[in-house]
Amino acid sequence: MSAGIFYHTSASAQEEVNIYSYRAPELIKPLLDAFQKETGIKSNVVFASKGLAERIKAEGENSPADVLLTVDIGRLQGAEELGVTQPLNDPEINKHIPANLRDPDGNWFGLTTRARVIYASRDRVKQDKVTYEELADPKWKGRICTRSGQHVYSIGLIASMIAHHGEDETKKWLEAVRDNLARKPTGNDRAQVKAIFAGECDIALGNTYYMGKMQTNEKDPEQKEWAASVRILFPNSDDRGSHVNISGVALAKYAPHKENAIKLMEFLASPEAQSIYAAQNFEYPVLPGAKASERVQSWGNLKPDTVAIDQIGDLRKKASQLVDIVGFDNGPAN
Repeated sequence: MSAGIFYHTSASAQEEVNIYSYRAPELIKPLLDAFQKETGIKSNVVFASKGLAERIKAEGENSPADVLLTVDIGRLQGAEELGVTQPLNDPEINKHIPANLRDPDGNWFGLTTRARVIYASRDRVKQDKVTYEELADPKWKGRICTRSGQHVYSIGLIASMIAHHGEDETKKWLEAVRDNLARKPTGNDRAQVKAIFAGECDIALGNTYYMGKMQTNEKDPEQKEWAASVRILFPNSDDRGSHVNISGVALAKYAPHKENAIKLMEFLASPEAQSIYAAQNFEYPVLPGAKASERVQSWGNLKPDTVAIDQIGDLRKKASQLVDIVGFDNGPAN
């Protein structure tokens, strides 16, 4: 496990809640400050990029964790499968979070969504609409970049294709997309936009929030140039909508401050927190009717695919198998 970072909000209040977070501290601090201001409950946070669910499992009944904050349906379901979550049926949370974005048994809840979209070259791609299915069209041969097919973001999209088209059709689609790639899958989502900027490919798969991260990157300002060279196309906006994944929260199995943990989870699902969280992370609030930030809205209109996120999670293993079967990460076969 990577080294953890521990910090807590400063407060004289004795009430507290312990958070194990895969989300970086600076991304959730505004939320926790607002929560403390409203409730007087201070937050103690352990941050790590991986291994937190396993840590809760190893700690067993002595675990100090009250809640687990993470991204991706795979990690949320993984925590549930490890047996480190407990179900929660809370009317206040359920009222704010749509049924398709939470576990039917209440083991986890979506807090924000991010869409898997197409980054398209402003200079070389003139169309303003696209579908995921269209990525298999020979017109894109040698023009597509993407990260590894085994990355959790890619697996989520492939699982959604299985949900809509079945395994056989998705296998054919994945083979065709593989042969349309400009290079072997490599790098992260930002690296794909850099490749478009460099002329290595014309379109790429990526998550929406990376546009915000690049547009506001003061440490590495060349990323602003990468971002300016592309625009976002929201796939399947005329039919089922674009594939979305979630960031989410789960109540830890042995939460020592269960009452405070539930208060935090209710707060995270509230309109106030939804607005802060989505703006801070360049993501979309899950609360129906809540607006994304002005920057996120400037990228275009997201029509999200409404397939249940737990169904996507259930199909992840099949998706991963297909990636290996077609040799997706080996790049084009011809």
